[in-house]
Parts: sequence; structure tokens; C-alpha cells
Amino acid sequence: MEMKKVKITVAGITYTIATDDDPGYALMLAEKIDGKIQGIMEKSGRISPTQATLLTLLEYADTIEKNEKEAEKMRDQLKECLADAAQAKSERDFLKREMAKQKKINK
Repeated sequence: MEMKKVKITVAGITYTIATDDDPGYALMLAEKIDGKIQGIMEKSGRISPTQATLLTLLEYADTIEKNEKEAEKMRDQLKECLADAAQAKSERDFLKREMAKQKKINK
């Protein structure tokens, strides 16, 4: 897939990046990050763009870490559900065989 170049602006600095995603997606991400940085700077008053960028990075890293832990928890729950379903199917099949045996005996 061909890499597309797109210009983004974050914290007042324009960057040209290469992406294999839709350039609009890269722009949306940059706008979102820039908005967070600007929000932190407005709230803090005396914070530099670099400090605001670092705080934004930490916030996103925290979100990613929490989402990864939650995803792992969900994968574990799914594995348990699949194991339970397999066990239930096995028990159902066993009971079907037992019922068929009893029907033959009772004839």
C-alpha cells in the first residue's frame, strides 16, 4: 500500500507525516491531540507546549494501558465462556447418548 503524505499541526508546529491510513484520519487524530494540548495549556495558564504535550502523552498512555488490561480481562472471560460452552455441549451429548440407551433398554 502506498504511503500518503499529510501535513498536521500539533501545538503550533506543522509536521509532514507519512501514513497508509486515510489522510483524514491522521488529521482527525492530530486535531484531537492538539485540542487536548490546547485545553491543558488554557487550564494551566503557565505551562509550556512541551509540558502540555507530555501531560497529553501520559493521559493517552494511561488510557491505552487501561484499555489493554480491560481487553485482556475480556479475552479471559471469553475463554471461560467458550470452555463452559464446550463443557455444556459435551454434557448434552453424553445425556443424549444415555437417553438413547435407556430408550433401547425400555423397548
